[in-house]
Amino acid sequence: MGWLGALAALALIGIVLIDAFEAVILPRRVKHALRPARLFYRSGWRLWRAVACLLPVGRRRQTFLSIFGPLSLLGLLAVWAAGLIVGFALLHWSLDTATSLPAGSGAGFATYVYFSGTTFFTLGYGDVVPLDAPGRALSVIEAGLGFGFLAVVISYLPVIYQAFSNREIAISLLDARAGSPPSAGELLRRLAVGRHPAGVAPLLAEWERWAAQLLESHLSYPLLSYYRSQHDNQSWVAALTAALDTCALLIAGVDGPDGYQARLTFAMGRHAAVDLALVFQTPPRPPEPDRLPESDLPRLQKSLREAGLAVRDGPGVAKALAELRALYEPFVNALADHFLFALPPFQPAAPPVDNWQTSAWMRRSPGLGGLPAAGTADEHFD
Repeated sequence: MGWLGALAALALIGIVLIDAFEAVILPRRVKHALRPARLFYRSGWRLWRAVACLLPVGRRRQTFLSIFGPLSLLGLLAVWAAGLIVGFALLHWSLDTATSLPAGSGAGFATYVYFSGTTFFTLGYGDVVPLDAPGRALSVIEAGLGFGFLAVVISYLPVIYQAFSNREIAISLLDARAGSPPSAGELLRRLAVGRHPAGVAPLLAEWERWAAQLLESHLSYPLLSYYRSQHDNQSWVAALTAALDTCALLIAGVDGPDGYQARLTFAMGRHAAVDLALVFQTPPRPPEPDRLPESDLPRLQKSLREAGLAVRDGPGVAKALAELRALYEPFVNALADHFLFALPPFQPAAPPVDNWQTSAWMRRSPGLGGLPAAGTADEHFD
């Protein structure tokens, strides 16, 4: 029984160490199924999501959902630490490493857990100590792993929050450019109204890089996907969808010199959507209802044409746009449903009021293209 317990202890310690290595240090997607971190997040998010669905739609639900990401990080670190402590306790108990105890007390498994915990966190109380060579060796190894674990925690948190900050900066920049929530029709209309249609190519280049960073960071650290944006009407899924919508509109229905960059950004954005849907095992499914019914396309085209864009006509535009949407919409819709995000529209039903225009004390009315009109007091953002 002792050797069986030792083998089980070594297996538990090995699984925890490999899982922590793959989650924190290994910068690529891991495909094997035996991952405690994956099981922790799948079961934890399923429960958290079920409880969130019991809350009314609105700020309370969004606040509750936003807690899961940071809280789950602390929970995962606690699970790893508990696994190592229990594993070393089981190893000490199985090998019957002699420990000095108060007179009249026995070395039960609970005592070994206590001893393992004080060793792991390097407390060194000295009331329970190993007396033989194997016990001392195990204590030194566990203390070293405890130091390493603390180093992992210290290095892991800044990396997570730096990646989160980089993601959110680009999302925040969409507020004045594409509305809140962001929409492709509003983005293109504001660029045209602002007499800056040439700015779409540099913007798409930035979003191509953002999509690549999103793919890299969220594959390496899937935990980031559960971190939500500061505003309830913004999310990384909505931003990715708005970028793909913009590229699809430019490729299918707008004449201009930006077609090549639109194709590059579209390819990178779809790559991110497909791979992330695969990581979280969310089967693709088209959104219901349709985000851009055939009857609404003429209204969108009219809005862009009136803003000054060279919009193409004909049945081929609707067909090409539908084909492009079918390449990414099922994947972003599956991700949005999994994380309880809302997909943005192609074009808002009413002129949007951006987040920067609102506050707890007043609500601004949208100016020219959502930005303050020239020559007004609003241009000073007072």
